[in-house]
Amino acid sequence: MAKKELKRDLKNRHVQLIAIGGTIGTGLFLGSGKAIQLAGPSIIFAYLIVGIACFFVMRALGELLLSNAGYQSFTDFAEDYIGPWAAYVTGWTYWFCWIMTAMADIIAVGVYVQYWFDIPQWIPAFICLILLLGLNLLTVKLFGELEFWFALIKVITILALIIIGVVLLVIGFKTDSGTVTVKNLWGHGGLFPNGISGFLLSFQMVVFAFVGVELVGVSAAETSNPRKNIPSAINKIPLRILFFYVGALIILLCINPWTQLNAANSPFVKTFTLVGIPIAAGIINFVVLTSAASACNSGMFSTSRILFNLSNHEQGPAKFAKLNKNHVPSNALFISTLVLSVGALLSKLIPGQAFGIVTTISAICFIWVWSIILICHLRYKKSRPDLHEKSIFKAPFTPFINYAVLTLFVFILIIMLFAEATRVALLLTPLWFILLFAMYSYRRKKEKDIRLSA
Repeated sequence: MAKKELKRDLKNRHVQLIAIGGTIGTGLFLGSGKAIQLAGPSIIFAYLIVGIACFFVMRALGELLLSNAGYQSFTDFAEDYIGPWAAYVTGWTYWFCWIMTAMADIIAVGVYVQYWFDIPQWIPAFICLILLLGLNLLTVKLFGELEFWFALIKVITILALIIIGVVLLVIGFKTDSGTVTVKNLWGHGGLFPNGISGFLLSFQMVVFAFVGVELVGVSAAETSNPRKNIPSAINKIPLRILFFYVGALIILLCINPWTQLNAANSPFVKTFTLVGIPIAAGIINFVVLTSAASACNSGMFSTSRILFNLSNHEQGPAKFAKLNKNHVPSNALFISTLVLSVGALLSKLIPGQAFGIVTTISAICFIWVWSIILICHLRYKKSRPDLHEKSIFKAPFTPFINYAVLTLFVFILIIMLFAEATRVALLLTPLWFILLFAMYSYRRKKEKDIRLSA
């Protein structure tokens, strides 16, 4: 019988690139188009604010994970510092987060394929799911290799965009929409063309762009040297935010006046079309397609591991804790993929609305997970000052920064309530938490009855 242990086959380069893959995905390549339409050039400030908040969440996560060698995910310390209910609700919510995120990615795959072929979105979405399932059933090392190369493609693409953009700026290149110039940042209505309201409404999609930064925490159970690799990956997040998000968006908005970008399409593809390189536009479309597939691949990895962890802690069906001969939780992977296929179905039923709905639900649930991490860190620092004192990776500016980021998250949820595009999803999402609390209460009652009858 295979041991119920995940293999530590992820090396430092895998963890570093998984961290990059978690911070570059569909939210940037496709979702940024919608965010730019809402906020205009002020979207740059929104990415900076949320990016900084996510960095401090990750520092809290890093310190907690390294405080106990037995911690494999944040559900473990949620149980220690808040209680069993928090581990149960957060564990299942994190699984749901990644289901929603991967649904958005699989919907995006269909959108990108339509750039070349006039076929329904759901067909390439289903094909992609089947291929990724087959690859994930093999080894965790293969997952690491896939993400390594997927992430390399993303890095090279954004680097190429920035280099080309700088060259176009220097030579004053002219496109169909005008001259490539820094003045495009403020020359079409200012930095806040839609006012503060447009800026604030963009935060939902910006939050979604950062979902997955904590994936380095989930991969902690399968890295060969957590004490070295996790701090290294987390500390590089600020530079990645400045380069991949802020840098790329500044270049995009210098080449394209924000008014020229379409919320339904990738601004990256649009940029290369505008500068008159149609072949490059096709190549970039392929890159953002692989990016969506990569993000979905991360989602399948994450959801299967979180189900495995829940089942090992008797918070899920025991069959999800079974590993195949490659030490992959195949049953958990199958059920996650089956639920994920709903995303492809949504792209068939409501192709124009599916992406917006699932990204909103994903952002809301990730805010819950990130908040739990910050609350756990507050309780850890208060109840275990000895561990905090000897920590090799102390989170900075605590407890003030924890409360500041938690306040920001509450503010973003309030904004979603007032935005027509996100209100329905925000009001529906609590049903998930009601269901989880009901399931947890039922499980506790059942366990109590078993103890009494014993």
